[in-house]
Amino acid sequence: MVLIALCLFFLFRPISDVSSDLTIEVGSASFALHKFPLVSRSGRIRKLLMESKDSKISRLNLSGVPGGPHAFEQAAKFCYGVNIDISLANIATLRCAAHFLEMNEEYSEKNLESRTEAYLKDSILPSIPNSITVLHHCQNLIPISEDINLVNRIINGIANNACKEQLTSGLSKLEHNFPPKPAETEINSDWWGKSLALLNLDFFQRVLSAVKTKGLKQDIISRILINYAQNALVPVKGSTISDLDMQKKQRVTVETIVSLLPTQSRKSSVPIAFLSSLLKSTIAAGGSTSCRCDLERRIGLQLDQAILEDILIPVNPHGNNHSPLYDTDSVVRIFSMFLNLDEDDVDDDEEDNRRMRNDEGEMVYDFDSPGSPKQSSIIKVSKLLDNYLAEVALDSNLSPSKFTALSELLPDHARVVQDGLYRAVDIFLKVHPNMKDSERYRLCKTIDCQKLTQEACSHAAQNERLPVQMAVQVLYFEQIRLRNAMNGVGGHNQFFFGSINGPNRAGSGAGSGCISPRDNYASVRRENRELKLEVARMRMRLTDLEKDHVTMKQDLVRSHPANRLFKSFTKKLSKLNLLFRFKDGGSKANSESKLLFQKRRRHSVS
Repeated sequence: MVLIALCLFFLFRPISDVSSDLTIEVGSASFALHKFPLVSRSGRIRKLLMESKDSKISRLNLSGVPGGPHAFEQAAKFCYGVNIDISLANIATLRCAAHFLEMNEEYSEKNLESRTEAYLKDSILPSIPNSITVLHHCQNLIPISEDINLVNRIINGIANNACKEQLTSGLSKLEHNFPPKPAETEINSDWWGKSLALLNLDFFQRVLSAVKTKGLKQDIISRILINYAQNALVPVKGSTISDLDMQKKQRVTVETIVSLLPTQSRKSSVPIAFLSSLLKSTIAAGGSTSCRCDLERRIGLQLDQAILEDILIPVNPHGNNHSPLYDTDSVVRIFSMFLNLDEDDVDDDEEDNRRMRNDEGEMVYDFDSPGSPKQSSIIKVSKLLDNYLAEVALDSNLSPSKFTALSELLPDHARVVQDGLYRAVDIFLKVHPNMKDSERYRLCKTIDCQKLTQEACSHAAQNERLPVQMAVQVLYFEQIRLRNAMNGVGGHNQFFFGSINGPNRAGSGAGSGCISPRDNYASVRRENRELKLEVARMRMRLTDLEKDHVTMKQDLVRSHPANRLFKSFTKKLSKLNLLFRFKDGGSKANSESKLLFQKRRRHSVS
């Protein structure tokens, strides 16, 4: 009865009318309160008063209350029986404060801890947006929010609810038998993903790992990652980040995002533009080698979807003012990854359909097959590389060896027409006029003159920057092209890929639409062998002419004018002697017969 009376006393009588007997300090704030209401609900305050040696203690310090003075004020009002408003903004703080002050059912029924738990179960955990908001507030309540398992409960709730929404959406599609509109998909699937950008990196990583474990779709995960990266990563201006603290933060962020990317595949849901931006940020922030390799492999898998901006990767100069503008080594690895994966990562059935063996036992790609997975993608990649070469050729700091390595990346069959490669090489030769002859010759060897159009051949024949050998090849193949055109063999494509009306097709009895890839390839190989032999002969003739020219110049320099006069005088005397011999011989016929007889005797074996 006494306890009830005291409670009624404090409940119905204003607190200001009763003198304070306990002052509690929380941070810089002080609260003049009364022992009895606090002791009746807070186990921590009760223990502190009971453990104090001074029975008349009137001051306590509770500076460790989660949420500071504001949270303690709300808890104190609850102890006095004042109805407090629990909301999204203060639920996390009140739950942690209740745990700190030990305001549980052991000391009072319907205490603050049970009130906050009921609110969490009814209003927070069933809702993904509410859970993310409360989780954001938990970031400032570490480590108590971790100790009471509040963070893990909210993260698991987000993962479970996300997968439930995904399952419900899938079932609705099956029930109505039609796909939802794109706007509905955005709302029903990952509209809450944008709010994850509020979380710090650690909480974001834990949430993404949880939803991936629960089986959330990879396209939704990709969109969440893209949204978070746009808010968390600072746009890179140039190729480096000057602020060391910002650089470290950027490096940790980008490496974490890369570790959360969905599984690598050729049909990945991660856009290649996003992967390219991550790679550029990794290089600028000095990211780890494993992170760079992971991104390069992912870009290589989707290289046929890339544009020029995606592979223009700035290099980190490390203080070197003479370093190239772009990281060509990274591009070489990306293209090599694409070529290797395109050959290795295919099924056995596709491999059998895509490949065949020629008569010499060499592996040949059947690019005429409509089901070839490499046919269309490698053409796109070849055009992409030619555009990249034309762009980096303008860099005066790029070495000829690296540019040549880029030019040699693709196999011969990748480019049907090599005008783009020729244009890039010509730009590089113009920007680098002091190249060595050996480097110039090796670079120009990457161009197949047979695959140049008539306009490119006309330009190359008059291009003084090209080596003499290449100009001769261009003229020769242009002459062959004109000869075939005059003979009615066919146009440009038939000249390079074999004529379907030539002798090798006459006896087959098959139309142009029934030519087998094996016969077509054999025809191309025969023509290539003949053309290579002819080019070799022309090279030998050119070499001999150059040697004769050098010899004649040396003879002209070494010979004396008097010697040349003596030789000419001797030749004239021999002619006069021959004339007198004709006169002494009698008739003209006899002299001619004698002369012929003498010539025969002179050249006879005896």
